[in-house]
Amino acid sequence: MVCVSCVCPVCWEQQSGSKHPSNSTPPPTQLNKIKYSSGPQLVKKERRHSSSRFSLTKNRELVKLPSLKDSPLVEREDLFVQKLRQCCVLFDFLSDPLSDLKFKEVKRAGLNEMVEYITHSSEVVTESIYPEAVTLPPSSNPTGAEFDPEEDEPTLEAAWPHLQLVYEFFLRFLESPDFQPNIAKKYIDQKFVMSLLDLFDSEDPRERDFLKTILHRVYGKFLGLRAYIRRQINNIFYRFIYETEHHNGIAELLEILGSIINGFALPLKEEHKMFLIRVLLPLHKVKSLSVYHPQLAYCVVQFLEKESSLTESVIVGLLKFWPKTHSPKEVMFLNELEEILDVIEPSEFMKVQETLFRQLAKCVSSPHFQVAERALYYWNNEYIMSLISDNAAKILPIMFPALYKNSKSHWNK
Repeated sequence: MVCVSCVCPVCWEQQSGSKHPSNSTPPPTQLNKIKYSSGPQLVKKERRHSSSRFSLTKNRELVKLPSLKDSPLVEREDLFVQKLRQCCVLFDFLSDPLSDLKFKEVKRAGLNEMVEYITHSSEVVTESIYPEAVTLPPSSNPTGAEFDPEEDEPTLEAAWPHLQLVYEFFLRFLESPDFQPNIAKKYIDQKFVMSLLDLFDSEDPRERDFLKTILHRVYGKFLGLRAYIRRQINNIFYRFIYETEHHNGIAELLEILGSIINGFALPLKEEHKMFLIRVLLPLHKVKSLSVYHPQLAYCVVQFLEKESSLTESVIVGLLKFWPKTHSPKEVMFLNELEEILDVIEPSEFMKVQETLFRQLAKCVSSPHFQVAERALYYWNNEYIMSLISDNAAKILPIMFPALYKNSKSHWNK
């Protein structure tokens, strides 16, 4: 099936390719390769050489259309539609990157012009533009090869010179002052959201970054889609935790959720609390935690800042998933736990202090010096020290044996 217009990034991707920030900014997505634990080795599929999923257009000879700004006003809308439809023509950037160079440049220039036009012109997003900019053919997103961030460099999108402009145009389309959600909701619907979410599994971090911003704009503009978006993100997380343990876009999805959680009204709905307990906490047990841990920790702390009564459940959940044999992961847990203690209420601290410091005593006694050292750094935190001081009668009997043993016999002095 050939789509009417491939300016929509979802549509373009399916055929050819592969926030409102809160006052407190979530951690940026980690694009660098991060080491994580070795687990059972699965038989990996053959690696792709590109994330592109090309279905090349047979007739790729593009005619350069007149400039929009130099055309009479009465002709601009039709010309804009023609330029949008030219974006259906898909080129080979992979097996023969030097082919059709003239026509590739025509398309690139056309996309650039449309980005400038929609950004700097008023009253250009008319009703006839919406179906051209947002068209979703049936999904053709294949499973592809598995990407292992421990061993593999990400496969970058070969068609990025065009795809980047496609994403840029669609983002400017959503952000245009002329954009009307009441008209767009006929086209940006649940099917669109599902197709958009499918693209988050791209290996190309540049693509995921655009998708993150686009999904956040959709969430902000379409109130009727918000619950559906949250539910489908939940489903992605469930499959990731309990079935595949493989998805390239977990960090970006968590980054979006960090902003969404920040905007939750109080008191928190039960569904939001269940998301924390049933989704965010189990995400700590996946072996590739290091790839998305900063974003995950941010989401957890956002919940506790919203509702401190959840602290006990969160700390008990963290201790349940506490790594037994993986020291780098244990250091991550200690980092997150300190962030939680930074926002904990004294009354909530008293509920978990004994269980919590029994675990910290084990960490202080760890033969792995980085774990022991990270746990000891808690004593440099003034707020944590004030909590310990106020509850010394309970905490010192737990901690003193571990501290004394370390001072006398730890191998790394």
